[in-house]
Amino acid sequence: MPAKFVLIGSGLAGGLLAAYLGRRGYEVDLHERRADPREGNIVGGRSINLAISTRGIHALEQIGIADEALRHAIPMRGRMIHDKAGALHFAPYDVDPKNCINSIGRASLNTTVIEAAQRYPSVRVHFNRKCTDVDLTEAVCRLETETGKLAVRGDAVIGVDGAFSMQRNIDSFQYNESYLAHGYKELTIPPAPDGSWLIEKNALHIWPRKSFMMIALPNPDGSFTCTLFWEFEGPRSFTTTRTDDDVRHFFDEEFPDAVPLMPTLLDDFKNNPTGSLVTIRCAPWYYRDRVCLLGDAAHAVVPFYGQGMNAAFEDCIVLDECLDKFADNRERAFAEYFERRKENADALADLAIGNFIEMRDKTASRAFRAKKKLDHLLEAALPGVYLPLYTMVTFTRIPYAQAARRARLQDRILYAALVLIGILALAVLRALSQRQ
Repeated sequence: MPAKFVLIGSGLAGGLLAAYLGRRGYEVDLHERRADPREGNIVGGRSINLAISTRGIHALEQIGIADEALRHAIPMRGRMIHDKAGALHFAPYDVDPKNCINSIGRASLNTTVIEAAQRYPSVRVHFNRKCTDVDLTEAVCRLETETGKLAVRGDAVIGVDGAFSMQRNIDSFQYNESYLAHGYKELTIPPAPDGSWLIEKNALHIWPRKSFMMIALPNPDGSFTCTLFWEFEGPRSFTTTRTDDDVRHFFDEEFPDAVPLMPTLLDDFKNNPTGSLVTIRCAPWYYRDRVCLLGDAAHAVVPFYGQGMNAAFEDCIVLDECLDKFADNRERAFAEYFERRKENADALADLAIGNFIEMRDKTASRAFRAKKKLDHLLEAALPGVYLPLYTMVTFTRIPYAQAARRARLQDRILYAALVLIGILALAVLRALSQRQ
């Protein structure tokens, strides 16, 4: 008789994992505290769209739903930098113009993975069920529903949303939450009257302002979802900007080219929630053969590399491979999955925070843009030998930790070569001057 998995959280990774497990013939009960996203129950102001790239697309391809999922995705071929004077600077993501990230709606992708899971007869999906506790030794989940409480038993429980039951019940469980001093608020640039996009469609727009920034991603309806990343506290912050006049003054000063495109700015700023940005690190991700964590439950990261969803989808592939490799030893499968993913999840967490600093502080500088051009020149001149960090993370499936190590080594070699070239140039100039 096939094992029964109880999955907690039918978000993006939960739905995809249910499809992978269903394909293997496992019995799957998937429980979600929110309502069915296919009924239009989407909360505004909370990460409406996402960026999917090579790792996530590969995971969708393995289950046969990539084309379906990407039907309405919008390719973004680079960053469009908006300076305070309104000048635009486009920086392609990669030397290969076919390499792009894709703006995709959370609701449509969530619907696609849930429906993919439900194509397998052994998968059942339940909404409006909140998990309140997990008995680790018995693999029993206690749930609250609209009509009361119930307990659901499985051979194993996989948490895709929240690690707190592990934290409460295992003395050796290590758990750390690290919050940025910045929060985020989502705003909107609506479509033009004819339904077209008011700014460049195939780009991720960034307004870098040193300690804070705003970004915008395109939507299929011609609108853009903008996100302001700003300090919670300080002289200029979410806390101190309270009145309509305060909001207008701040945006007029910092984002003058965007304000005319945002007719609902004041309403959006006032009514959309201010979210927190958290990194979660924990260990171990499993308990015997009974409980396992995946995606944000194991390794939530800040969104600045656009890899949170992609990494969670990659988790699904690795866990599926481990369950196949150790079909008769689920604890061994969970242990190998943890061993393969933990180092890479920690590396991604560091990369994501580093990319926040790069996006808000460096993208507007000429030196940064020159370094990106040099990266692309070297990548074109040395194909397969030199790969920029962003390319490795976003357009390959090289493990995150390996990509970070390789990028550090490449940088050391590049800087050493530049220093050597500088020394040789000075030596040549000195020799020429002495001859004169």
